[in-house]
Amino acid sequence: MSAVKALLFAGQGAQYVGMGRDLSAEFAESRGVFAKADHVLGFPLSGLCFEGPLEELVKTDNCQPAILAVSIAALRAFEARCPALCKEFSYTAGLSLGEYSALVAAGALSFEDAVYLVRKRGEFMEEEARKKPGKMLSVIGMEREAVRNLCADTNTEIANLNCPGQIVISGGAKEIGEAERLAKDRGAKMALLLEVSGAFHSSFMKGASDRLARELDNVQIHKPRIPVISNVTARPATTPEEIKGNLVRQVASSVLWEDSMRFILSGGASDFLEFGPGKVLKGLMRRIDGRARVVNVEKKDDILGCVGGLKGEGLR
Repeated sequence: MSAVKALLFAGQGAQYVGMGRDLSAEFAESRGVFAKADHVLGFPLSGLCFEGPLEELVKTDNCQPAILAVSIAALRAFEARCPALCKEFSYTAGLSLGEYSALVAAGALSFEDAVYLVRKRGEFMEEEARKKPGKMLSVIGMEREAVRNLCADTNTEIANLNCPGQIVISGGAKEIGEAERLAKDRGAKMALLLEVSGAFHSSFMKGASDRLARELDNVQIHKPRIPVISNVTARPATTPEEIKGNLVRQVASSVLWEDSMRFILSGGASDFLEFGPGKVLKGLMRRIDGRARVVNVEKKDDILGCVGGLKGEGLR
């Protein structure tokens, strides 16, 4: 009996200049994805992925559709070459904006709607960040309850529960500065300011959440083919209404990534494919459950290797 398998999709922060270029050069399916993205957005997103410049690629409204496009470009090329394996997946999830990639993979959103939505999502988040400036802090080596207390004492909020010992908090610049000092005093191994433009996944983003809700009214959401684990509940979202509500809440709510992965693991999953740039999710899974096998599918060679099987990477 084969192991239960799940698809994972990268979130913001994994971007780099050159991502997706070899996929587009090698696979017609990937070129088709980038062409659709360029058409929907009205500018050459593909060129930004392949050539940069980095200072434009890292902008929230650019990197969100860029990461989604690279993730789906890799997925479509993989699906065309490993159709039997793709039928075996029982769950999918994505980190923050990666949830849109997961919804595309599950057939709940079209790629065209998803790339449009994440472009708008990024624009709304950037505009809200300018209106309500804030920062984010990664707290390493503190227990969840201790970080909750830290947030209560500094008027900050938990933004991401990534894995044991790695929690990100959001808040105003003064409050985050105080949290950074207190975290170190209270035994955190590290407290690192993140290079982001705002206090994402917090109440600072409520305006962006409200604006995204209006955009979501204009797209069609379908019942997903396989369970998509929501960032805000760490449970499957099964109806279009539930999916929409969770996407609206997600912008201004904590990302429950560790809890989401534990839910999938509790369902018997032990083999994961991570689509998109980088290996962030593989690293987080190592901290959540070191027995799980995660294979990154990002580049041409990753996909060509799947034709001969992924057993060498540990996937059964």
